[in-house]
Amino acid sequence: WLKRKATRALHPDPCWKRAEHCRGAMSSTLIWECIKGNSSFIRKSTNMPIMSAEKGNLCGLNSFKFSALANSKVCDVSSTRKGSNEKIILTTRHSKASRAARPGSMLLQSGLKKQTKKALAQLKKATEGSFCRRDLLELAEKKYQKVKTSFKKKKLVFKSRRAGK
Repeated sequence: WLKRKATRALHPDPCWKRAEHCRGAMSSTLIWECIKGNSSFIRKSTNMPIMSAEKGNLCGLNSFKFSALANSKVCDVSSTRKGSNEKIILTTRHSKASRAARPGSMLLQSGLKKQTKKALAQLKKATEGSFCRRDLLELAEKKYQKVKTSFKKKKLVFKSRRAGK
């Protein structure tokens, strides 16, 4: 480790520093061109569009518009379940560029209210802010409604043995 430290001290602008600096400067179109054909998140089946299983992908389609890896601003609505507790989660991308380079802390998750009026206000506030895209607001609202209806349980109807005779 001493030799490595000495060689770094000799070069005032080492190439490892330049590569680290340029990593965040890749454009989103270049990233998309690299990952659109081969990504570990792609799911293909016959007679179906190519789907994507990446976190933050609003529609699950493998396209530049919905890709969370290629775009700098992400918006997704999903559900989580812990025991009997069901939650609706809004996923956005971290605003700091330094967090974009770390896959573990790249995406932020925050809870949405189950009351429709308040949740739609939360979605609107998030998209009008700097974290999400306004063009995905309508799709996010539709997905919120679908996730919320998926939480509804079917009521069991018991027939009375006494009634109906």
